[in-house]
Amino acid sequence: QARPLDSGGGSVQTGVPMRLTCALDYLFDVFFMGWFRQNQVTERNLREAVACIDSDGRNVYAESVKGRFAISRDNAENKLYLQMNHLRPEDTAMYYCAVDRSGMYCSDRLFAARHFGVWGLGTQVTVSS
Repeated sequence: QARPLDSGGGSVQTGVPMRLTCALDYLFDVFFMGWFRQNQVTERNLREAVACIDSDGRNVYAESVKGRFAISRDNAENKLYLQMNHLRPEDTAMYYCAVDRSGMYCSDRLFAARHFGVWGLGTQVTVSS
């Protein structure tokens, strides 16, 4: 099946906002969606969980991005967004959009890369001081 298409990355200075976009062509409104990131070569299941959103719009955030990042979805457009404000150099990473087709894993306890089965190719975010 088609993978999500993630985009919107780039190079910015500290504090400059950025918005990532993920597009998915099928059954978007029933899926839980998540953003993950990695800044070194690692297994996919070890990617850091950044934010997720369920089919009703409820969301979960990593402690490191709470208050700075906001995840949202537009079911009419089949798109997922990650608004990133107050970016820091430590936010530098490859960011990935992923799909949880089971609809079970967007919660404080269960949000983790190993539960998300369909992945985008990633978009690089680089934040310089």
